[in-house]
Amino acid sequence: MARDGQERRTERSRPGGSAVALDEAYDTALLDLDGVVYFAGGAAVPHAVDALVAARDGGMRLAYVTNNALRTPDAVAGHLTELGVPAEPGDVVTSAQAVARLVAEDVPEGSRVLVVGGEGLRVALRERGLVPVESADDAPVAVVQGYGGPDMGWGRFAEAAYAIGRGVPWYASNTDLTIPGARGIGPGNGAAVEVVRIATGGRAEPKVAGKPQPPMHRETVLRTGAERPLVVGDRLDTDIEGAFNGGVDSLLVLTGVTDGATLLAAVPEHRPTYVAADLRGLLTAHPEVVADADGGFRCGRWRASVAGDALVLEGEGEDAGDDALDGLRALCGAAWTWAGAGACGLDAGKALARLGL
Repeated sequence: MARDGQERRTERSRPGGSAVALDEAYDTALLDLDGVVYFAGGAAVPHAVDALVAARDGGMRLAYVTNNALRTPDAVAGHLTELGVPAEPGDVVTSAQAVARLVAEDVPEGSRVLVVGGEGLRVALRERGLVPVESADDAPVAVVQGYGGPDMGWGRFAEAAYAIGRGVPWYASNTDLTIPGARGIGPGNGAAVEVVRIATGGRAEPKVAGKPQPPMHRETVLRTGAERPLVVGDRLDTDIEGAFNGGVDSLLVLTGVTDGATLLAAVPEHRPTYVAADLRGLLTAHPEVVADADGGFRCGRWRASVAGDALVLEGEGEDAGDDALDGLRALCGAAWTWAGAGACGLDAGKALARLGL
């Protein structure tokens, strides 16, 4: 269950356990999309659709939380429904909505806002009673920058720089440097923010709404009414850190950008509460990671410890089989405890190879 921030900082030396399935322990799953529900090309992640349908049918509310400010909630909900996960626009929360709320709290209703981004950002601003404009000469009282797609021209960045240079406050939906696409990894809104920052002499700093910043978590809770939320994601630096900043529990799935080695090296704010191979982890209990008297950590049939400059994994048999995640959980206990408040630099190659990770 959710704990306060101080407890979270001192306790996350190993993954947590849950005696009941996570869809019973938490009332709302706050789900990232790319790498969790579907891939950059639009196809569903294996097992995602069936797991989400089962969790929803079991009474868990599903909310889809994305830093991508380009697409509207209607478009995202439509795509999810096409994949087989019926969703309404109200089930989708975007960084565009979070940043629009930030702006609306700072400026009067009906204010003009210069938009450097896509339709999702314009829709979110109108929802808050603000008027999107296209030019620095349209007397905007704020500049809002969000991902506008690969075809957004340099002229849009110039308009932002002109307005910011005149003292207009600057907001950003998110600062992810990269974004996955069907052809590979491309520059994200964070890269575009850096372009504007350089053009303005590095003197301005935007207010940022998206994950891992608190405004995104606040927006999600306000829109869903979640009382026992569980953040579900594949990225440590946005999804898991966002959960840490919001003081709620998290589930890392290994279907996206994070691999075993990256997880073992995680600093405290990037350490998830639970770890699963995919979204089927919502439907199961999670075993405890237990420290033993000899300084090792046990989970299932696996024991992990530190020897010299390496992590060591012991267990019955030669192959991990279906319980490879237990071995990874045990390794997390050993690595995170050894690292304390830092990042683990121990050699984990041989231990992870044994697990097939």
